[in-house]
Amino acid sequence: MVRSFDKLIGDRPLSIQVGKLAQQANGSVVVRYGDTIVLVTACCSPESRENLSFIPLTVDYEEKLYAIGKIPGSFIRREGRPTEQAVLADRLIDRSLRPLLSKEFGREVQVIVTVLSADQKNAPDVCALIGASAALTISDIPFAGPISAVRIGYLDGDFVLNPTLLQVEDSLIDLVVASTAQSIVMVEAGAKEASEKILMEAIKLGHKANQDIIQLQKELQESCGKPKLEIEPKDVDYQLVADVTSALEGKLEQSLAQSDRIQRGQAVGLIRSELVNRLGETYPQDDIIHVFESQLKAAARQRILQQRQHLDGRQAGEIRPISSEVGLLPRTHGSGLFSRGRTQVLTIATLGSVSREQLLDNLGIAETKRFMHHYNFAPFSSGEVRRRGTPGRREIGHGALVERAIIPVLPAESDFPYTIRLVSEVLSSDGSTSMASTCGATLSLMDAGVPIKAPVAGIAMGLVAGEDGDYVLLSDIEGIEDAYGDMDFKITGTAQGITALQLDIKLKGMDSDILSEALDQARQVRLDILEKMSQTISHSRPELSPLAPRIYSLSIDPRKIGMVIGPGGRTIRSIIDETKSTIDVKDDGTVLVGSLDEEGAQKAISKIELLIREAKIGDIYTGKVTRLLNFGAMVEILPGKEGLVHVSQIADHYVEKVSDVVKVGDELTVKVIEIDDSGRINLSRKALFHEKPLGVSSRSRGSATFGRGEHKGTRRYN
Repeated sequence: MVRSFDKLIGDRPLSIQVGKLAQQANGSVVVRYGDTIVLVTACCSPESRENLSFIPLTVDYEEKLYAIGKIPGSFIRREGRPTEQAVLADRLIDRSLRPLLSKEFGREVQVIVTVLSADQKNAPDVCALIGASAALTISDIPFAGPISAVRIGYLDGDFVLNPTLLQVEDSLIDLVVASTAQSIVMVEAGAKEASEKILMEAIKLGHKANQDIIQLQKELQESCGKPKLEIEPKDVDYQLVADVTSALEGKLEQSLAQSDRIQRGQAVGLIRSELVNRLGETYPQDDIIHVFESQLKAAARQRILQQRQHLDGRQAGEIRPISSEVGLLPRTHGSGLFSRGRTQVLTIATLGSVSREQLLDNLGIAETKRFMHHYNFAPFSSGEVRRRGTPGRREIGHGALVERAIIPVLPAESDFPYTIRLVSEVLSSDGSTSMASTCGATLSLMDAGVPIKAPVAGIAMGLVAGEDGDYVLLSDIEGIEDAYGDMDFKITGTAQGITALQLDIKLKGMDSDILSEALDQARQVRLDILEKMSQTISHSRPELSPLAPRIYSLSIDPRKIGMVIGPGGRTIRSIIDETKSTIDVKDDGTVLVGSLDEEGAQKAISKIELLIREAKIGDIYTGKVTRLLNFGAMVEILPGKEGLVHVSQIADHYVEKVSDVVKVGDELTVKVIEIDDSGRINLSRKALFHEKPLGVSSRSRGSATFGRGEHKGTRRYN
């Protein structure tokens, strides 16, 4: 039976429909918000897997371009690999659901989201997350939900619940909050240097707004929910646990006390090998390692809680040693190396013309992207050997987080008409490589001479929670603290405010007071990192790299764009070929000319100005005779623009035949003496016999002189 459950959220109804589509799934719902509609299904495998150290959850978010009435732009005209936005939506949903699924359940769980309709006003990702929770809630899959998610914006001093995509572009913050009825499970945000106070108020507002949607799902479960599958208790080999405990007595604590990460890892690895050799004839190796890992995690957490400090001996709020460099690579436009402890990232900046913008083929309202940050995580960075392939979801997610962190400080395209690409190469990893990439990105941009508004730094905050409300907040977590801790809270920003944050937790929820404390602690750490970075480079270099292209911007009347482009694009292509420049013409009349060669750029600009220039009475030109008429000669005074020299104006004496004085191809210097109502131009050569020409060369005394390119409507970047 088809049933719909509706609730007014913000100023629009949210609808969750059950029983119409995909009925063979364990759980299936259709979520509608405005004209955005998503189908979400949840399924689980029939068999469970043993000794899992992770929750076998897979989330697939599938964007179908038919949802916006668009045919894919690829050669085969069908959707291919997921877009970056789809991968980010995958991660958003996965990070929200994972803490609420049981590892003991053991069965593989798959959530598939299909965007059926997108109105380009209401974001499908939040609808998808609500649908994922609803599908799991009504299914027979054990799930400690329901959860809900909302987006919070901040416009004109007021918070906005679920702003439209257009409103998000103007909003101070773009924050998504996912929570259960009791607490917060996931937060992700971009911000334009927002304060910690505004973000905390937004998080609390989002948690409150989620309660109505959670209640809607509870009604859904009561009406349509299936009985949950039982989680079969795993047999515990208490003798194995006792033998491992006895064999490890005191050894783990001693190895964890070593401050150096490499030495600590070697000591732990030696203990594990000795344990397997000692007990391997009695128990399966996988079982031994499973128990060992459990006891190692417990020992690490206990040490942090007891010592109130990092495993490497730092105080809880202390960061690892930091160093940075710029200008490492001689042939790149900008480069920055950032190291924090054993984490090291090299970021390279490349500048190009706006024609190098990335074309987007997704469901969003943006069609191009002028700023890109790509994150690469090589296996050698963690001392491993593994197959290399295309970027995975983690690499795409980390790259996008840094991109979001940097966007608020980039100059506007009108002020800096360049496409910018950053690539962060992780050279060594020991936690928080995305935050090191944020710092490296700032360094490389300043080294390239990109006039950013302010430097950006990032820090990852961790948490280890004990019993009875006891917890320790850790600044700048290393790898083992991320793996065994309860929180990874990444926060980026300038000295003025936050530009991005991302919260991942392993608990079933997080108290907002802990988040507030983490934000305050992170702010002081961020300021310390910015201060250390400023000792290497404090401001963007005053000049662009000499290897970067020079791009000039000029404005023309949009009605004259056709003159620049020419029939079939022939005119603009001829200028590009002749001057070896790039020329980009926008619908608003903005023309961007770029070239590595100064002379070529100036030549291209001169040709464009001549194409669009209007003749004025009194202007003097030197042009070629194009046609002879019985009553005069036609002279091309501007590209594609002719004027008539009447036979009476060709000479200062009587002329019987035009051909007696001039022929086709001759160059004549003439003066504009009349422009009639139809735009026809009348010229005179006779008038100049009584005037002294003022330095007329090939075209015009009145044409624009560019010199060093500093003319009205043109900006130059050195």
